[in-house]
Amino acid sequence: MKEKTTHFGFKDVPYHEKVQKVAGVFHSVAEKYDVMNDLMSFGIHRLWKRYTIELSGVKSGDHVLDLAGGTGDLAAKFARIVGPKGSVTLADINDSMLKVGRERLVNQGLVGNINYVQANAECLPFPDNHFDCITIAFGLRNVTDKDAALRSMFRVLKPGCPLLILEFSKPVIKPLNPIYDAYSFKVLPLLGKLITNDADSYRYLAESIRKHPDQETLKAMMENAGFEKTEYFNLSGGIVALHRGYKL
Repeated sequence: MKEKTTHFGFKDVPYHEKVQKVAGVFHSVAEKYDVMNDLMSFGIHRLWKRYTIELSGVKSGDHVLDLAGGTGDLAAKFARIVGPKGSVTLADINDSMLKVGRERLVNQGLVGNINYVQANAECLPFPDNHFDCITIAFGLRNVTDKDAALRSMFRVLKPGCPLLILEFSKPVIKPLNPIYDAYSFKVLPLLGKLITNDADSYRYLAESIRKHPDQETLKAMMENAGFEKTEYFNLSGGIVALHRGYKL
């Protein structure tokens, strides 16, 4: 029987190898991840994340899962919102990213209401109906089985509560496409080489964006996993989209 394959950027790889290959990318870039985010997006990623927090409806006392939370941008802001009676779980499959995130948040004085968990989004190690909100920012495209991950998120979310997915998507303004392609495949790898000495990882990140489901496809995938009242908001002309759905 032919072994099942999946995409790693534009390459096909054995299904079971993708997790290790993605891990290698983020082990490589973890220390410079925040610097690269600012350079790649010209700082606009901060506005995208702020919008995500606004649409989350998170309040004092809530329990939030920041999945693929990386270096803790969203977790830091949620920790201040939920306060001492709430909690934020920063989960990431990559231990290098978790380590950088923990150090960064501790240095900000954020201790006491943040938990750190190394976890695979496809099989989350949390009880059913546990979280008041789940966010995943720029992480879903790296998951091997996105449908399994969405079902897992649905399971651990409390009824009546939202999942928010912030992810690169498909530009809806046609003139943006050639500019976006040139930037993705020429400028990003160059920045990666200059800042992290790793052009290949940023070439993979550009390719992974192109392989990610478009806005309508991801919306349908969320609905297939059980989410309702599902909608999306195009940001920066659709270069990024924020999807939101509820477990009702």
